[in-house]
Parts: sequence; structure tokens; C-alpha cells
Amino acid sequence: MSGHSKWATTKHKKAANDAKRGKEFAKLIKNIEVAARTGGGDPAANPTLDDMIKKAKKASVPNDNIERARKRGSGEEAGGADWQTIFYEGYGPNGVAVMIECLTDNRNRAASEVRTRMTKNGGNMAENGAVSYLFSRQGVVLVEQGDLSEDDVLMAVLDAGAEEVNQVGDKFEILCAPGDMVAVKAALSDAGIEVDEADQDFRASVEVDLGVADARKILRLIDALEESDDVQNVFTNMSLSDEVLAELED
Repeated sequence: MSGHSKWATTKHKKAANDAKRGKEFAKLIKNIEVAARTGGGDPAANPTLDDMIKKAKKASVPNDNIERARKRGSGEEAGGADWQTIFYEGYGPNGVAVMIECLTDNRNRAASEVRTRMTKNGGNMAENGAVSYLFSRQGVVLVEQGDLSEDDVLMAVLDAGAEEVNQVGDKFEILCAPGDMVAVKAALSDAGIEVDEADQDFRASVEVDLGVADARKILRLIDALEESDDVQNVFTNMSLSDEVLAELED
């Protein structure tokens, strides 16, 4: 089981409780705007927009902000920025592969911020393609465990394109190709299983196991990168054991 996914769950809880709330809101609103621009402003006809709106509501983003972002993206309301997705690649401490996803209206500012934050926190930038070959894009669907067993979830999604079901804390994580997310969510719904969250992620094919000290260095780097308004997501190939996670959470 991927340590990265466990850390993502831990981090999600942390983000909901600390001063990062405002930045988290801004990132979720950007995602809504981009999804509406790319696939239209009707959530019923745009699964990505639907997922982004649900994610924002779950994070307690005010409905007015969500609706304005949807309208800006779809062109119903003026004022949408020209957001561009750019990926930067590099290495963190201990040679951990780092992929940084930016959503920005200023490429030069984003590049400068990412480079500065990497350098100040023990990282190095790399050429395009240096680490991206280690990662593949995956659809990730989360459901609350409740009374469900792993077999219950597996049986529901097996024929819908699901590749893997993992237990992550008190949730089950279903991995699939991004194009199969709609089918997986429909299969869960047909089985009476409620979807908690759905999004796309990058997962590494080769992972690096880290101890507590090295994990702290990488997490400092991730935190520094995520402080940038231009950075949407940071993906790494670190793997953290349950013991290391427990120490980090103390």
C-alpha cells in the first residue's frame, strides 16, 4: 500500500484544521473555474466539475464562491483568469522524485517561485521528463469504510475498470484509469455505496522508504511549495511506514 496515499489522507485532515484553509479554498475555487471552462458549466454533464464542486463543499467553501467560480469558468460571468497548468520536476532531499503541478496565470512567476522554494529547502530542479516517467495519472475514488468490507467494495467496482482497492485509515481508496472514474462512481452508486471524494492523482511506480528525519525534510519542502498560490499539488515517490507516520503525527 502506498505511503503517499496515507500521507495524503493525513494531510487532508491537517489542512482542514489550520491556517492553510484560505489557500485551500483558493485552490479549490481555481479547480472549479478550470473544470467549468474545459467541460462546460453544467455539473450534471461535466463529471470533473461535479467532483470539484463536491470537494469544495466538503471543505466548507461558501456556496457563493463556488457558484461564482463556476460562472466565471463557463463564461456566464466576466472576470475569469487565463489559468494554465504547468508541471515542474525535480529532486528533494535523499533523491526523492518531486513533481509539482501549478495552475497559474503567470508562467514566469510560477517558475521563479517553484525554483526558489526548491533551492531553499534542499531540492533541485530537473529537466522535463527527468522524474515524470516514474509517475502515472490515476483516478482515485474514496468511500467511507463504515460497515463495508474490502470485498464489498471490490465486488461493486470490479467490472467498472477498478484496478486496486486499498484501506486508507477509515476509508477505502479505489484506483482506476482517469477515464474509468465515472463508471466506478456509477457502479458504487448502483451498489448503494456513497462516494466520499473523487479526484485524479499521480502515483509513483518506484517508491523511496524514508525514516522520520528524512520524511520531515521532504514534508518541509512540500509545505514550502504548497505555500505558493501558483502550486496546486505536489507529488513525490516517498513511502512512509505506519511507524514513521505515527511519529510525524505526534
